[in-house]
Amino acid sequence: MPTKLLRGFAFIAWCTSTYVFANVEVHHVELAVSQTDAAKKWYLTHLPCADVPKIPEQIICGGMPINLIARQSLGGSQGTSINHIGFAYPDVNAKMRSLEDVGVGGAGVRLQRFADGSLVQSNAQGQQHGFIFDPWGTRIELTETSGDPRFHHIHLHSADPAAARQWYIDTLGAQANNEASFRLGAVEFHISLNEEGRPAGTTERAIDHVSLSTADMESLVKTLSASGLPVRGPNLPEGARSDARRALVLGPDGIRLMLVETHWAGIEISEDQESSKVAARSAPFEPPRTPWGEPDLQGMWTGNAAHGIPLERPLDLDGDTLTADQAAERREQGTLRSIWGYEREWRDTTLGYDKFEASRQVAMIVDPPDGRLPPLTAAGEAALEAEAQARITRQRAAGPEQLSGWVRCITRGLPVMMLPGVYNNGLQIQQSPGYVAVQKEMIHETRIIPTTNKPRNGIKQWLGSSRGYWEGDTLVVEISDFNGKSLYKGAGDNLKVTERYTLVDENTLEYRFTLDDSTIWTAPWTGMFHFKRDEAQYELVEYACHEGNYGMRNILSAARARDKQDSENAGGD
Repeated sequence: MPTKLLRGFAFIAWCTSTYVFANVEVHHVELAVSQTDAAKKWYLTHLPCADVPKIPEQIICGGMPINLIARQSLGGSQGTSINHIGFAYPDVNAKMRSLEDVGVGGAGVRLQRFADGSLVQSNAQGQQHGFIFDPWGTRIELTETSGDPRFHHIHLHSADPAAARQWYIDTLGAQANNEASFRLGAVEFHISLNEEGRPAGTTERAIDHVSLSTADMESLVKTLSASGLPVRGPNLPEGARSDARRALVLGPDGIRLMLVETHWAGIEISEDQESSKVAARSAPFEPPRTPWGEPDLQGMWTGNAAHGIPLERPLDLDGDTLTADQAAERREQGTLRSIWGYEREWRDTTLGYDKFEASRQVAMIVDPPDGRLPPLTAAGEAALEAEAQARITRQRAAGPEQLSGWVRCITRGLPVMMLPGVYNNGLQIQQSPGYVAVQKEMIHETRIIPTTNKPRNGIKQWLGSSRGYWEGDTLVVEISDFNGKSLYKGAGDNLKVTERYTLVDENTLEYRFTLDDSTIWTAPWTGMFHFKRDEAQYELVEYACHEGNYGMRNILSAARARDKQDSENAGGD
């Protein structure tokens, strides 16, 4: 926001206020997360936070109420007008070491290093400090001060820190600390220059807004409106736990502020009715047809909603379906385990980005009915052991040929390439008379499947040889002639896979896959999940994975380094 405009806001607010709003205090900070239960566990584990049983979406972190709201996020807090929040610890070095030991795997902690590679440095006040990120993109500063761990500050970025600071003082009655900070009630705010100009606003970012409480909502809204800022409300939202009202306003640099009356108690979060509603059909679904009369499966599909479904039914799980909350937490945990330290924006299956609710399906396997793999044969057990031994051998691979098809960016094989993962779940289907093309986004796989009685050529291939036919409205694809180089649970060149593609409704494609290898399992078994149509949002992107990438070079150079170290150790003995 231009300096003159900010100062104009401050001047108008000062002129129109009948008194200074010394009663404005911070009520809570609201963070946007993909799934509240997973986020709550993270904060209770890693920061000085406690649960609030009567308000399920809220935790108290070092004295600061923090609301964790499941909503779409456009990105992390860094680079926005609320750049980060801060906590105080008596020994920041020890705390950062403990978080480094946790690592980024699973629902871990991503640490931000300074330019020299260190995790902790002295700030302008001579205090030791460092930065971490939660898995949903909120940047958090840890500052060393005496006393018990506690909430320390809210850090704002601005295109004009002096003018923005003066706006809070003149308009909200903030108390000036120094040129770079002020206080609202008991909460300290730091403010600094955003080096890249005007920072991004906070709406729908990881730190969505700061909520301020007031005993005189009418006067505060009048003052803010007179300053030229658009104010929405005040109103009593649906589901409010009390008769307290709220209003929303965009402050300096696009910061989102929520104003609430002092007895505000939040909004009751109820289970989405759509999540528990099963669509009833009065008649069987009639799929659309191609001009030549086949069911039309063409379009862009995504398996994002099915990410997190385990292959086998967990032994300790009762019931045939999960609740909506259980499904959401399972998928979020699967996302966190899969990507480690990457930004959440990079993960397709993060709940805040994917518009489809998480599948409530208990397990992929639908046959056998117990949802478990059939027993292994003796040869199957030996094959799994050999596969495990091969993984150990690959740590000392002599060359690329000893590494897996995954590492070499050749293929993930069947059925893995079709199964939902944390990203690249796009599936595009195109049809023509006599052929169906199935393109999977993961490792850029495309299969051209004949649907006429075309004989197989007997050539062994990584993805086998596919032949399709129509069984009513279902496309059946039978695949054999695998070359055995892309094993799945030990199954290789003897494997036969049968796929079944069926439109369940206009926007849902059921995918069933049956695996039959009598040398590995004592019986065939079948898995199933749904792809969802997404023509508006999803598009296939290049999976730029190739055998000559840095990963290959680093794997082989590390193997040679181990060989050298072993040789030197042997010589030393």
